[in-house]
Amino acid sequence: MVLRLSSLFLRTLRQDPAEAEVASHRLLVRAGYIRRAAPGIYSWLPLGLRVLGKVEAVIREEMAAIGSQEVHFPALLPREPYEITNRWTEYGDNIFTMVDRKGADYLLAPTHEEMFTLLVKDLYNSYKDLPLSLFQIQSKYRDEARPRAGLIRGREFIMKDSYSFDIDDDGLDASYEAHRRAYVRIFERLGLDVVAVAATSGAMGGSRSEEFLHPTSIGEDTYVRSAGGYAANVEAVTTVAPEELDYSAAPEASVEDTPDTPTIETLVAAANDKFPRTDGAWTAADTLKNVVLTAVLPTGERRMVVIGVPGDRDVDLKRIEANIGDHLAVGGEVAMEPATEADLNRNLKLVRGYIGPGLSTSAPVLGTKGSTGLLYLVDPRVVSGTSWITGANTPGRHVFGLVAGRDFSWDGVIEAVEVREGDMAPDGSGPLETARGIELAHIFQLGRKFSTALDLKVLDQNGKLTVVTMGSYGVGVTRAVAALAEGNHDDKGLVWPRQVAPADVHIIAAGKDAEIFEAADKLAADLDSAGVEVMYDDRRKVSPGVKFSDAELIGVPTLVVVGRGLADGVVEVKDRRTAEAGNVPVDQAVGHLNALVRG
Repeated sequence: MVLRLSSLFLRTLRQDPAEAEVASHRLLVRAGYIRRAAPGIYSWLPLGLRVLGKVEAVIREEMAAIGSQEVHFPALLPREPYEITNRWTEYGDNIFTMVDRKGADYLLAPTHEEMFTLLVKDLYNSYKDLPLSLFQIQSKYRDEARPRAGLIRGREFIMKDSYSFDIDDDGLDASYEAHRRAYVRIFERLGLDVVAVAATSGAMGGSRSEEFLHPTSIGEDTYVRSAGGYAANVEAVTTVAPEELDYSAAPEASVEDTPDTPTIETLVAAANDKFPRTDGAWTAADTLKNVVLTAVLPTGERRMVVIGVPGDRDVDLKRIEANIGDHLAVGGEVAMEPATEADLNRNLKLVRGYIGPGLSTSAPVLGTKGSTGLLYLVDPRVVSGTSWITGANTPGRHVFGLVAGRDFSWDGVIEAVEVREGDMAPDGSGPLETARGIELAHIFQLGRKFSTALDLKVLDQNGKLTVVTMGSYGVGVTRAVAALAEGNHDDKGLVWPRQVAPADVHIIAAGKDAEIFEAADKLAADLDSAGVEVMYDDRRKVSPGVKFSDAELIGVPTLVVVGRGLADGVVEVKDRRTAEAGNVPVDQAVGHLNALVRG
């Protein structure tokens, strides 16, 4: 059916929406694809649904190609399954919860692992039923504290989530690889450039984990890659730690007066002024900076943590969040933030500006069984035998030559600092370069976390009950639409790839004469009969200038102008992406455009 702009539910905007931060947000709203309903929540209008439907169709086809079967769960879910897996608590404030008239608790699903697991448990009981892959395309809900960038980070969004069920780890490996290949094909077909990077599993648990990131400067995720082929989200990068050193001949540590040196910069300056070295100047890399942070647990509890890092490095809160869960012995997502004044006042044993792991019992001590009572973690570069300048936990004093492993210990090692350009890849493939991207997909080898919690077992070949092993595979469908818009626009508007565009051809009746509209009507009808998707601007009281502006904003890949050239028996065909244009005889237009669309 021809999309006639005279009746299409569409109003384009000349001005950018005030809240728009990025091009995709700005243009999708202005061109009438989506409309803001509330912060992080959008209504999909007819043009937006056409694009969304084409993205979903590609995903469905590729999931079917690997034998995955589609199901559909409700978005409103009961509390009980999430209680069993502890995620009712672990999600904290990130979920929308509600109570029905009978007092029962529900949530709007942020994800559906529990539902998939229970469904298979209800219907399958034998290894003969496996392997199995199920998927759905469904709305998800997360109470984002700061929704941003339109569809890129919203509170309601559409995901394709699929789950594999296998009798053993070999089966899981095969299912994982099948999904991985399917994802590569999905993004190739959509025309989206993606980089597959190693990732952390976070609160989801499991072993192998990869993200598919779309490279773009407005992306929220930072990733690294080397010329030798290593690629990882920065949260998953492991530091190439130095070798442990023999400290048997190291001089004793000494506590020195260093007044008015609460920062690394002032400390380094004082060290070079009062305690110069013969083998070179002191630098920030010689200091051990002890950063006090607060971990906000899913329950809302606040726990102070001290992390020791080289003084020339800054902490990366996202990396810490991704890696601190095991150290705190908690599940779910942990938020890290700098300790507040109130936090610090609850532990007066810390001397601000002069915090260190300690040298003797005369001052508070961090580390294993330390007198501060705080968890003390260190960067992987802090290895046994390394020597540091660090706080003495007394005002105006620092310790020089404090040796790790000899003079202080720690409760654990954590990836805590920012990854820099030039850091070495952990696989030895060369120095790293950093880039930013939008996370479009994430795949996990979940293992047996959810099947154990929910008692999903089947009889194996020997008649023994065996816990099923699972994989989890998600694609951000609405994010894919945003990424396509972000990567396919110019200063005039959107420029959709043909495979996802709301129509194949946009016909513009440019004039007032009845002959122009009659010819445009016939061309639209003939193209529609030939199976070409047509958008037709048949508005009679709108100027050609406005029609051209709207066409460029909407972004259909091929524009056809029926106007003054009709007197010479031609119409103008214009490529929206390249702006190349040429005249085509009217009686050849259908064949020409049909061939162009079929490619």
